Amino acid sequence: MPKDKKLIRFFQKGVKLVLITLKSGNRARRVLNYIFLKSTIVLKDYKLTLAILTVAIVWGTTFLSIRVAVETIPAWFVAGIRQFLAAVIMLMILLYRRQLQWIGWKNLGYQLVFASLMLIIANGLTTVAEETITSSLTSLISATSPIIVFLWSVALRLQKFTFKALVGVLTCFSGIAFIFWDGIRDLANPDYRFGIFLLFCGILGWASGTIFTKKMNIQSSNISLNLFYQFAFAGIIQIIFAFMFTENYNFENWSLKSVSAMLYLAMFGSVAAFFAYHYALTKVSPVQVSILAYVNTIISIFLSWLILNEEISAKFIIAAALIILGVFIINYNREMFKRQTIRQK
Repeated sequence: MPKDKKLIRFFQKGVKLVLITLKSGNRARRVLNYIFLKSTIVLKDYKLTLAILTVAIVWGTTFLSIRVAVETIPAWFVAGIRQFLAAVIMLMILLYRRQLQWIGWKNLGYQLVFASLMLIIANGLTTVAEETITSSLTSLISATSPIIVFLWSVALRLQKFTFKALVGVLTCFSGIAFIFWDGIRDLANPDYRFGIFLLFCGILGWASGTIFTKKMNIQSSNISLNLFYQFAFAGIIQIIFAFMFTENYNFENWSLKSVSAMLYLAMFGSVAAFFAYHYALTKVSPVQVSILAYVNTIISIFLSWLILNEEISAKFIIAAALIILGVFIINYNREMFKRQTIRQK
């Protein structure tokens, strides 16, 4: 076989290099060191690739998993149990690392505000919205969140409004117009209309959390510890909401498929993807990692069509292209496509 011959030749060359090294050479040693260094870089790139794929695939399946979970489980239970289980997982990790500690009242206040905006409002309301609207539509409208963040940043003078930004905003809102042009009749349904309202409230919550982080310039040496407090607080509050706002719990009707989707959201959507995302941030720039947002939306829409048989019309595809293009125009930076790494301290 050709592959076997290549492996044999590679092995023979390796043996020759070792023999040369044993006989003489600083030069040969340098060659072996170079090969070893290159193989180490390949292994590191392999880990980075795995991290990026994890983020893209897991976050791309989040909206699909939520839709499956809320088929038989009330939405607030899905959101609350998801966050609470994520908190338990983070607690186990912190105990194993011996990093569990009190973070102080000031930092706790920051984490509770952040958890309220990003997890309780944004994640919670998005989960409730998916009881009445499709996962593909949810993921597509949620993709507009960077536009809301940008406009809010401009209002607070954290960013400047440029001509490029204007083009991006208009392109994005053209995509939104295509969405509702395609489904304008659905707005007559009060449940659907309420779902869209909750979804936009969730997007505003996410944007508020992002702006809050920018404005306060919050930094932490132990993100895992902060996440534990965020997940625990959000999980407890959302479970309380579940008992307050859910009329029929129907625990006996919770299907195995929905429970599995909820567990997937906790273990992978909330924890595994987070660690993979932050690992990627230590290797490449945040601007480059932000490209994943466009991949997530495409994966989510495709899987919703493939697995849940959701209808994807031509207008919907045009809307998706316009929204992704609009967000890309606003976030475009030359550094996105430059090969660069982040040096660890």
